[in-house]
Amino acid sequence: MSTPPLPSSTVENYLKAILQAQHRLEDDGSLVPMGRLAQTLGITPGTATTMVKALADAQLVDYSPYVGVRLTLSGEKLATMVLRRHRIVELFLVEVLGLSWTEVHDEAERLEHAVSDRVIEAMDVMLGRPAADPHGDPIPAHGARLFEPEHTTLVTCALGTPLRVTRILDQDAEFLAFVEQHHLRPGTRVRCEARDDVADRVRLRVDGKRPITIGWRAASRVAVA
Repeated sequence: MSTPPLPSSTVENYLKAILQAQHRLEDDGSLVPMGRLAQTLGITPGTATTMVKALADAQLVDYSPYVGVRLTLSGEKLATMVLRRHRIVELFLVEVLGLSWTEVHDEAERLEHAVSDRVIEAMDVMLGRPAADPHGDPIPAHGARLFEPEHTTLVTCALGTPLRVTRILDQDAEFLAFVEQHHLRPGTRVRCEARDDVADRVRLRVDGKRPITIGWRAASRVAVA
């Protein structure tokens, strides 16, 4: 018996997750492990495998059993379109509707599947063809491939050098609230003054104010340039 088709939003979520996972791999040609994909989507490996097989039948991914998965060109095109929608919607919710940047990720997760290409284009024009969303994630141009620039974080940047926060690498609402509390939004001036991986702390000076100290893991999720 053939597997019934799943809702398009489910397909889009899988493709988007695979695309983002591909960009985190060290080797451009590597496959995304099925366990990692399942963990990202919060599902069991068996559920992920069933869906990936359906995506492979639709020629949206290349799947190697017991190894992993990778998007085909068709799959990458669709995944990039979904990611573009998501990031434009996030920025629209913040810049136009005035929602907090800490809460728009989940809203955009829902809206990205419902908004038409025409509305997305109108949003993009209204926003001035932005290059990044509120968290600093790059917005792919219409029809273009996703470009993920190399980034330095607060655990790899040079000490004592004036920098700016460019991107928050974790969209978890609690972590974004933590970033907001410590005034580390994209665009903020920051200087890393000391790091101690054993003690799990990084000391910063934010916007020229008094130093603050955050944990190593949190610092690794704040990109700077």
